[in-house]
Amino acid sequence: MLTSIAAFTFVLGVLVFVHEMGHYLMARRIGIRVLTFSLGFGPKLLTVRRGDTDYCISAIPLGGYVKMAGENPDDVRSGADDEFLSKTKWERFQVLIMGPTMNIILAFVVMAVVLYQGADVPAYEEQPPIVGYVMEASPAEQSGIRVGDLILSIGGRPVQTWEELFVTVMPRAERELEVVLRRGLQEVTTQVTPEAQTQFQVGDLGVVPIMQPQILNVMTGDPADLAGIRPRDVITAVNDEPITRDNPFVETINANADVALMLTVVRGGQTLKIEVTPALRGNVGLIGVELSPFEVRTIEPGPLQAIQMSFEKNYAWSGLIFQTLGGLLTSETSPKQLVGPLGIAQLSGGAAQIGLVALFTLMAMISLNLGILNLLPIPVLDGGHIFIMALEGLSRRDFSVRIKEKIQLAGFVVLLMLMVTVIYNDLTRINWGEWLGL
Repeated sequence: MLTSIAAFTFVLGVLVFVHEMGHYLMARRIGIRVLTFSLGFGPKLLTVRRGDTDYCISAIPLGGYVKMAGENPDDVRSGADDEFLSKTKWERFQVLIMGPTMNIILAFVVMAVVLYQGADVPAYEEQPPIVGYVMEASPAEQSGIRVGDLILSIGGRPVQTWEELFVTVMPRAERELEVVLRRGLQEVTTQVTPEAQTQFQVGDLGVVPIMQPQILNVMTGDPADLAGIRPRDVITAVNDEPITRDNPFVETINANADVALMLTVVRGGQTLKIEVTPALRGNVGLIGVELSPFEVRTIEPGPLQAIQMSFEKNYAWSGLIFQTLGGLLTSETSPKQLVGPLGIAQLSGGAAQIGLVALFTLMAMISLNLGILNLLPIPVLDGGHIFIMALEGLSRRDFSVRIKEKIQLAGFVVLLMLMVTVIYNDLTRINWGEWLGL
């Protein structure tokens, strides 16, 4: 629990600071007087005054704000040039857009740094979605999907890789989808309803790629080392029997202590045959290797390649965000998948336990979400204020305070309904015994 709270505070603090700093810097650049820069809402716990600005840390750490002179029509105004509403619509637009823009830039920069560190990622993600195994009693099995089928499209969306398949299915739990397959020379169409998996209601068809174990490390002096097996070798068969979920590699090794086995190994694109005899250790046979259950590929980009990959990753995430938003409007995506502060805290804690790379990747994803969602034309959000200014520009007149209050109230109601939904989702996901230490 403490890890989740600390990670959540760190992630949210950085994202809010960057967002509000965008508003602050742009306001100062165009000559607007900033009265308050606050991390958090509510009562001010700590205040430092510099010039005309109070820099604060407030009691409720679920956001922040920048208060500018003459920001609202009902504020006491002197008509001075350093007040927000004294500026042109273009200047006010720059102030409003800069907060979300800074979050999007942060997502891009953080992800570029993360990718530049290098990583091992599943090789199957970029491979065609050929079914390697169908889970028993899964939606895929019930709809007649078979091992060897090539999935061409899901819900009318073409999928060319396993990564695209997962992204397409994830937000559509418990929604019937049309799946088009290629089986031999025929195209087959079937209807599948993905199951909701995990506490976040992630859609799952019940199919997995063809996955073959890869050697990560070889213990010196053990049977694998003596036989000539090397790190990065991919094991495809034992005694000419292909490795599958029905014929698992580890179980085969464990069951054949002191029995010579012929492994088919792929190394650098070449296929080799290597004989190895598992040694009896305790009650099982072992060959002395550390395994990945699937083949991995190593990403070691240079600076420019990391920047390009960050752009591609954020572009793909943006597509998923818009896909989810569209799915909420069309009922393709369940509102149960929405995550609020407690859910983000859980995710942050889990990522922190994995390591800094996972935590900063999560930060980049949330920052991108925050940037895009703040641009939506919903009153109260930055995008809502921009939308109102755009309408005023089109009508060539400023709306009255009464009209703006009604628009803001409508936006507040929408946000309130959204907050109730995400908080309810968070509360139903929490293992209260674990959080309370029971």
